[in-house]
Amino acid sequence: MAKEPDSRRLDEALNIFDLERLASESLTKMAYDYYRSGAHDELTLRENRRAWERIALRHRVLVDVSTRDASTELLGHRLTMPIMVAPTAFHGLACEAGELATARAAGRARTIMILSTLSTTAVEEVVATAAGPVWFQLYVYKDREVTRGLVQRAEAAGCEALVVTVDAPLLGVRERDVRNGFGLPEGMRVQNLLPAGMGELPPRARESGLATYFFELVDTSLSFADIGWLASITKLPVLVKGVVRGDDARRAVDSGAAGIVVSNHGGRQLDTSVATADVLAEVVAAVAADVPVLVDGGVRRGTDVLKAVALGARAVLVGRAVLWGLAAAGEDGALHALELLRQELDVAMALCGCPTIADITADLVAR
Repeated sequence: MAKEPDSRRLDEALNIFDLERLASESLTKMAYDYYRSGAHDELTLRENRRAWERIALRHRVLVDVSTRDASTELLGHRLTMPIMVAPTAFHGLACEAGELATARAAGRARTIMILSTLSTTAVEEVVATAAGPVWFQLYVYKDREVTRGLVQRAEAAGCEALVVTVDAPLLGVRERDVRNGFGLPEGMRVQNLLPAGMGELPPRARESGLATYFFELVDTSLSFADIGWLASITKLPVLVKGVVRGDDARRAVDSGAAGIVVSNHGGRQLDTSVATADVLAEVVAAVAADVPVLVDGGVRRGTDVLKAVALGARAVLVGRAVLWGLAAAGEDGALHALELLRQELDVAMALCGCPTIADITADLVAR
């Protein structure tokens, strides 16, 4: 378990990288390695970041930017900025309040939180405490009745969309977790799966308990047909997360997806997978203009957010940045992470001559 959050430390955090440093001082080695790790040699983990850095900005001048508005529309929601909280597992490793603190921070930032299936807090509790919209990230289990039950619970709890992860039929080999024998502390469980008897990770061993959990329970036969099945059992829009190809994006939409998340799982699944920044424009071009495309992976600066919007993303999802804030200072830290990115985006919009999100267009980026 992490040390108790201390909001006084946030004065030291001028950016997301500072927040990670503070988080590393609070988290156990196992938890820090779990949050930061990538698969195998972690090449994709690093490339996600470098890809945003390689994109240059061709700023406009002599534009009136005395007032700026970063708000955007997404599936019926008005967001104050194109930045959302990505689904990440086990927030209880970062602070005692876990996902409850994250949900409150997202609400204070007036954006959307996507809650992981692998939450250490039940979906009903998270939605009840949230001051803003909550979406539910879904893993599809071999037992389809368990999957159906998760969908029904998320909808009944008040979640407003499903985000089905499709790039994890098996868990990528995260060597830091293997070396640490990753497992949850005593008493910490996957709360959303407790009713199905799947709330316990295997005990720590000479491998990752999470990898064993995936191998035993998650469905490796998932196909495009299952996107239609999921859409048929819920009234919620279904987004497909884990896409890095235009043709897959098109097939997902044709199968019933209401949106696409360009993602390589933060570099945690297939190492040497393409960076999300490098394929975002291809995916956007492959789907209809009214189909929202979101993106995650390596977003650490407000300029990254502006670049993503210029390449066609409706919003970015940030995962590790929020976890670093959560570990450093609980709810206030998670909010600080989101507000740092908001402030940096605001500066980038002003300096690029973009008073509104609609003014962030493809001609601003150069490779």
